Amino acid sequence: MDIEQIKRLRELTGVGITDAKKALEETGGDFDKALEAMRKKGLTKAEKRGEREARAGIIGTYNHDSRIGVVVEVNCETDFVARNEIFTDMVKNLAMHIAASSPQYISQDDVPEDAREKVKAEFSEKIKAEGKPENMIEQIVEGMLKKHFAQRCLLDQPFIKNPDQTIAEYVKENNAKLGENIVVKRFSRLALGEVS
Repeated sequence: MDIEQIKRLRELTGVGITDAKKALEETGGDFDKALEAMRKKGLTKAEKRGEREARAGIIGTYNHDSRIGVVVEVNCETDFVARNEIFTDMVKNLAMHIAASSPQYISQDDVPEDAREKVKAEFSEKIKAEGKPENMIEQIVEGMLKKHFAQRCLLDQPFIKNPDQTIAEYVKENNAKLGENIVVKRFSRLALGEVS
């Protein structure tokens, strides 16, 4: 068995050497299959970790051509992880993503009820005007609402560096690598000349 493959698998997933070796053995040395199996295992552990409290962390910043500025607070459980290069790179990437994608909220849970109701009313009027059957309207509007706010919620947005992955998946992947709960707490984005 290739020790380099074990090392690489460990670096990419954050699992221990024994787990990495076992995964490669179970997949007959197929690195990609082992990686997928370990990621699934790591993400499952990451979900359980989500219940632990994250009080450490860092404030990250990003400035684009002195025209767009972002400040983001990302929390983890320990100062040790907060100083880790994987964590600091993730925070930089999140700040850059916020600058580029201009989210309004962190997650769907943060969307104010009045904002949701206003958009829902607009969509309902539009669907009714299109003459859709009455019994289908609510289902269609719910789908439109989910899509509308997914574009405006940071965790639902496709990651600019890897559009096949959402920001939530990117954070969870780093959570698995670092072995700690990671939470995007808050952010602020300023663009020159933009009035909020």
